Parts: sequence; C-alpha cells; structure tokens
Amino acid sequence: MKSLNLLENSLKNHLLIAMPALEDGFFERTVIYICEHNEEGAMGIVLNLPSTMTFRELISQTDEDAIIEDNKSENIVLCGGPVHQDRGFILHGSQQGWSSSVAVTPEIMITTSKDILSVIGNNLGPEKSLIALGHAGWEAGQLEQELQENTWLTVEADDELLFNTPVHSKWQAAVNMLGVDVWQLTQEVGHA
Repeated sequence: MKSLNLLENSLKNHLLIAMPALEDGFFERTVIYICEHNEEGAMGIVLNLPSTMTFRELISQTDEDAIIEDNKSENIVLCGGPVHQDRGFILHGSQQGWSSSVAVTPEIMITTSKDILSVIGNNLGPEKSLIALGHAGWEAGQLEQELQENTWLTVEADDELLFNTPVHSKWQAAVNMLGVDVWQLTQEVGHA
C-alpha cells in the first residue's frame, strides 16, 4: 500500500526548490528537475548550477569533427548534480531518434547518449535543451525524508523555467511560482 501512495505522489516532472536555510555547499539555492521518482528512489538534474565548461569545450571532447553554430558555442553546461559527474545528461524537448533517451513526459525527454550533442551544436537537434554533467540522486525513502525535514519545496515543472529562464534567475523564478514569501517560512517541522 505504501508504494501505491508513493506512485500517486510521485514528484516526477516537478521542481525541488532548496529552502533558504539549506546551506549545503552543493545544493544551496538550487532548483532540481525530477526526472524519475518511484519506490526505488529519485533522480534529478540541477538546473541552476553552471559548470566551468562551455558547450564548445564539451563537444570538443566528444566529437572533434562536430560543427557548432556560433549561437550555441558559449552555452552553459550545467553541473547537474554530484552523482556521475563524468556523464552527460541532456534534458530536451521531445524528439525521437537518440541512442539512449527516456520520455519524462510527452513533451520532455532526457538523453544520455552523446549522439545528440552534435545536432544540438548545429541547430538540428531539439529546439529546447539543457546539457548537464552529473545528476542528483536519492535512495528509497531519502527524498521523502528530506521533504519531511523541510529541506525542499516542490512545484510542478514549468517549460518556461526549464528552458527559457536564465540560469542565475531560476531559483527566484521557481520561488515566485509558489506564490509565497519563502523568507517567511521556517525550517522547523511542525507536529499536529
């Protein structure tokens, strides 16, 4: 019965918004897109933590012959989380045909194969995309525990925030989606 409850309350296609009091070095003021959440745990991509690498630098490591349009070369590569930081995760609008893709929703996919990078670079790939190295992950029950401890706020994902909001504005934009003043919220857990 407990797993059924989790499935009904899955945070897949939701944003985790770090509470202002979260002072963890990596997750402070982060917004995380949840790609998967089930009884085995959760997986997400940090949307607002830039890496030091540009798209041109990343693709030069994966495909020396790739053609990169000028409008893409300096795009930010995100630090998607502390897990598997040597692996790329491309969050993008729905477009079939890649070696390793999973549909998160009918409109959003995540691809882990490098074949998508060169077409993103020459503007033939998905119109909307984010490229991240690494991901955030939670074991079974861990995310639920963090939610009970008021570490995160949640809101349904928004296409505008995912793909069109500047990286450094995403946390505040996500907070604004909640419609509350997060600075007035407490980290303390209440008991009824």
